[in-house]
Amino acid sequence: MGITRTDWSKRYTEGRGFRRLGDDEKGLIVEHAPAPEGGRALDVGCGTGEMSVYLASLGYTVDGTDFAEGALEQARTDHPDAEVRWLCLDIERDAPAPLGNDLYDLVVFRLSVAFLNDRTRVLHALGRRLREGGIMLVITPLAAHTPAAKRRIALDEEEITALTCGWTSVQRIAAGDLVALVLRGPCADTVAVERSVPATGYAVAGALAVVTDEHGRVLLGWSKRGMWEAPGGKIDGAEPLDGAGVRELAEETGLHATGASVVSILTDAAQGVPRVTAVIRIAGFTGSLTTAEPQKFTRWEWHDLHGLGCLGPVFTPAANALDAVWPGVIPGLPPVNAYPTAAEPPPVPGEPAEAVRLRHCMADAVIAGGWAPSAVVQEALRAVPRHRFALETDLMTVYDDDLAVVTRRDEHGRATSSVSAAWLQADMAEQLQLTPGAAVLEVGSGGYNAELLAHVVGSAGRVVTVDVDPYVVHRTQRLCAEAGSGRVTAVLGDGGLGAPGHVPAQGFDGVVITHQAADVAPAWREQLREGARLVVPLEMGGYTRSLTLVRRGDVLHCEHWTYCGFVRDRGAAARTAPVLPLADGEVTVRWEDGEPGDTAGLEEALRGPRRELTTGLVVRGTFNFETLQVYAATTLPGFCRLTAREGSALVAQQDAAAMLSDGSLAYLTYRKVKDAPDPADRLTEFFIHAYGPAAEEVAERFADCVRVWDREVRESGYPPMTIHPAATPADQLPPGDVLDKPSARLVFQWPGRTPAGAQSLSAARGTACLTPTS
Repeated sequence: MGITRTDWSKRYTEGRGFRRLGDDEKGLIVEHAPAPEGGRALDVGCGTGEMSVYLASLGYTVDGTDFAEGALEQARTDHPDAEVRWLCLDIERDAPAPLGNDLYDLVVFRLSVAFLNDRTRVLHALGRRLREGGIMLVITPLAAHTPAAKRRIALDEEEITALTCGWTSVQRIAAGDLVALVLRGPCADTVAVERSVPATGYAVAGALAVVTDEHGRVLLGWSKRGMWEAPGGKIDGAEPLDGAGVRELAEETGLHATGASVVSILTDAAQGVPRVTAVIRIAGFTGSLTTAEPQKFTRWEWHDLHGLGCLGPVFTPAANALDAVWPGVIPGLPPVNAYPTAAEPPPVPGEPAEAVRLRHCMADAVIAGGWAPSAVVQEALRAVPRHRFALETDLMTVYDDDLAVVTRRDEHGRATSSVSAAWLQADMAEQLQLTPGAAVLEVGSGGYNAELLAHVVGSAGRVVTVDVDPYVVHRTQRLCAEAGSGRVTAVLGDGGLGAPGHVPAQGFDGVVITHQAADVAPAWREQLREGARLVVPLEMGGYTRSLTLVRRGDVLHCEHWTYCGFVRDRGAAARTAPVLPLADGEVTVRWEDGEPGDTAGLEEALRGPRRELTTGLVVRGTFNFETLQVYAATTLPGFCRLTAREGSALVAQQDAAAMLSDGSLAYLTYRKVKDAPDPADRLTEFFIHAYGPAAEEVAERFADCVRVWDREVRESGYPPMTIHPAATPADQLPPGDVLDKPSARLVFQWPGRTPAGAQSLSAARGTACLTPTS
């Protein structure tokens, strides 16, 4: 607002008076925001600390923040014994790292919110730091009761309406000559709304400018119509589309574009009048933001992209324009016809300093975990802006090294596209062992992982990413255009066919599959250069491991395994596992590889007596049994998976490895046999539960499988494994246990079983850790 930190500090050090905390304000705190047990409060713009100290007296643990060090010096002097953490922080511009990650029960803006330029963004950002049921309390003078000379310290009714949009609950309370706004739930949905259009003419044609600042935030104005709008308006005569967007931006905001591109043409209708809207992406600007047309707009604010889904009313064409630039940034929009332009606009930079800090923290965690040993992958983790490919999600979540971020779901709510956990993406990039200038195929798009690989292969390399979902491909194209390297080509197609028409003469230097695969598509091997690596999250008996496979002729040799999970495959390679519900759906048996076994009598068997047999395997503390899952799935005839509803009285394990044979069913479970205060000292024993006429025999077979694994496999880890074309005759396979897929034959050379004990399991039919709880 033109007053600097130094100016404010000088005011405080000169002892200039400010309004004291009144009884009306104290009363509304006691009534509407009493301190819960262990409650935390944040006082924003705390000044000399009266509110902070009062909140502490009510039982809150308080952080008092102000951007003027002079104010905090006075607060410490006036309240030397106050149990308040005083923080010098510009809540609008500084990174919020000093606040830490703990949530608050109350955030207070007392006489300070009017001084914020981007009030909506700041309140919503702090709203996401509230615990469930927490309160945002804004206490402000009203413009109607404030002298004109002091107008900047107060809010008028239009400003209050803009400020409170996007909150689930808004309560307005008089506090003397002040007003208090009690806000709850900062995630009310954005709603696309219309305004009246001229009744004359055959159509309305306009241009909307989408402009971001140096922090990557988008500019929207609160209009006199009571909604958020992008800069723009009707096309003037025969002026070019991009020229109309540039002109409207200058006329309404005082900003002058230094580059502009037409991103898309949108067509829809309003009140029966056809409407054509050109979406103009502004690449940069000069000038200072101002409300140049106050008769149209109350104010302009910069908004975080991940907060656009919680703004309240947004003008429909503006919402659609934002979606044209960043697909999915606002969910649930009304349909519109969009015609993207053939020319790709240049990348547009801009990100908050907090994103850079969090990205380095994420990279540090991934590197410390041993997932990114090479300098080039480390550099990629630090350089590629992950948040710009998961733009609906807050920065803390996006840059959590252990979290995957879902970016698309189907009609049943199941994830169909996501940005995988950073540690796993780093591991897969490392396993590819790419060199500068390499060409890479990624199956399963999204943008971030492709850009990570593009950074690894360098300026002479390229990445082709293919996906079966047109929306995902369009989103990848747009996000890579906004924040990418220019070296990623997004292609619509069935990933099981690879990328025909894009394969280098010698084949790709690496192929990575970023969805859970039930099979190994021949195209992945055929389009891979000899000696290069395919990294694929492959299901084996329903257990997924990311396999690093090296091509040697028609055979893929596995050289690395990583425990993982991904969204399921789609397209021609997608497979629905056969399932058998039992006991009115309380228990389900499914066959992830192959057709169902003979289930005759299984319902009766499950309701009959249960046979329990110990395996003799007793483990201490946290126990990793991920190789046991794959061992059982690839060596036990009749292997299947068993799931049960939570609290089932029939089955003790919600998700268990199982086997079906001779009309009988057995599954693996465990129980705690020794408790201890230290989890590392607790003992757990593995058991087999079995049902049916052959329960004893089937249980013994399963228990023997566990014992052999414990004796022969447990310490040695995953076995040598090769993958062969499906047509390979058995006599041309190496010795080992064979798991057949529709397109491939997997041969496992488990220790202690090769060749005499090997089985052939025909397709015609988390690390997994045990952590005992108290």
